[in-house]
Amino acid sequence: MANVTQFRISEAAELLGVSADTVRRWADSGKLAAERDANGHRIVAGADLAAYLSTHGRTDEAPTSSSARNRFVGLVTGIKRDTVMAQVEIQAGPHRVVSLMSREALDDLALEIGSVAVAVVKSTTVIVETPAHNS
Repeated sequence: MANVTQFRISEAAELLGVSADTVRRWADSGKLAAERDANGHRIVAGADLAAYLSTHGRTDEAPTSSSARNRFVGLVTGIKRDTVMAQVEIQAGPHRVVSLMSREALDDLALEIGSVAVAVVKSTTVIVETPAHNS
């Protein structure tokens, strides 16, 4: 059987930006799929968590303090691969980050839907926009 990524309720809560109690309520109501492990603890499959994040994103959109402002921790929510290249989609809080990489890099990183990943963005051009204001 394939190695399936699973998250404890507290880990899922951190990735979702909510409390562990909220994740338990969502699991109890069926809003988020969760199973019990051999010890009776609730766990969320990485693919189920990725599907939820793809649809709903995180709930905490408040910025965090960090000196590495171009690092986005999130969950892999999509992977497209061919023989040479791959596209990886990461839901990092309210942000969707898409990366193009070699297929070899994807294989070396062993990424799969539901994996935790960090998108590190480095660019020589950054375009900043503000919302349109009606005068």
